[in-house]
Amino acid sequence: MTQPIAKDAVERLGTFQLAGEADGLALVFSQPLSFWGGIDAETGDIIDHSHPGLGQNVAGRILVMPSGRGSSSSSSVLAEAIRRGTAPAGILLERPDPILAVGAIVAEFLYDIHMPLVVCDIAGIASGDRIAVRVGEQGEAVIHKA
Repeated sequence: MTQPIAKDAVERLGTFQLAGEADGLALVFSQPLSFWGGIDAETGDIIDHSHPGLGQNVAGRILVMPSGRGSSSSSSVLAEAIRRGTAPAGILLERPDPILAVGAIVAEFLYDIHMPLVVCDIAGIASGDRIAVRVGEQGEAVIHKA
């Protein structure tokens, strides 16, 4: 369900690694998270015992972090989570991540499920912030933070 964005919302632009639109509450980490061994694709729970997000759930959230953290198998875990509906609604990164991009692209191709993957400035976004990702007039990523 799309939530209205407040008139005083902060807006920033980004670059899509994979275009799409999403709404959700932010789940922000200062450390990268690996989907391989870090996320349970059946539930969306973070299962990496060395990650500060252990026990939190990414399903339906806007996952915000500096980057992904290998392994190349993360793409298959992300694609499976997208198929199951346990993946983030969208992912915002400071740096491009080709491994996560492959997972999102595969899910779009195989399952026709779109999950935006955006490279942008993530400063000032906190867990619990309502985030909306939209496609701008020029094809750019427009991120609204209420």
